[in-house]
Amino acid sequence: MVGTLVLTRHGQSEWNKLNLFTGWKDPALTELGREEALTGAKRVAATGIKFDVAFTSALQRAQTTLGIQLKEIGQENIAIHKDQALNERDYGELSGLNKDDARKKWGEDQVHIWRRSYDIPPPGGESLKLTAERVWPYYHKEILPLVKQGKNVIVAAHGNSLRAMIKDIENISDDDIVGLELATGVPILYKLDSEGKVVSKEILKDEA
Repeated sequence: MVGTLVLTRHGQSEWNKLNLFTGWKDPALTELGREEALTGAKRVAATGIKFDVAFTSALQRAQTTLGIQLKEIGQENIAIHKDQALNERDYGELSGLNKDDARKKWGEDQVHIWRRSYDIPPPGGESLKLTAERVWPYYHKEILPLVKQGKNVIVAAHGNSLRAMIKDIENISDDDIVGLELATGVPILYKLDSEGKVVSKEILKDEA
């Protein structure tokens, strides 16, 4: 029994455009972000997959991305589960700050550590490790069992909540996962067997 899991990072948000730390703040998608979501949706549509259920975070940029995807593939009527367990990493005191201003305040090295270390959180916020510890229980309880049953599942979420899922799916090391780049709006298609092991992985993007 092989199930399908499609993961998509939301399209560009207004705060992405302004180079701000976003985290649990809730800006909308930009027009480019909506276009990115639509482009990704067309690539999903080309696979012909019929989804059984969808998951997204409690934040509108992910929910809007999912809505654009489901409308484009004509599957708006499937069940959608929204949960803050899939929210972006909480950046704490960095939230809402311009990334250059944060570097001026705390120093470039310190901000780099907060952004790219696995287990050192910014003040009042989450590290990737803490984000993963929030995401994994939800993934293992709500999402993975469906895929293991052969269901087709689509998830629209955020860079770091998706990194947490991918770390678990692919058994990626702490050091390697922090360097994993996820393009906005580009879906990743996994086929998983009944034990949750990866059968295949495909990044749905235009060939260079």
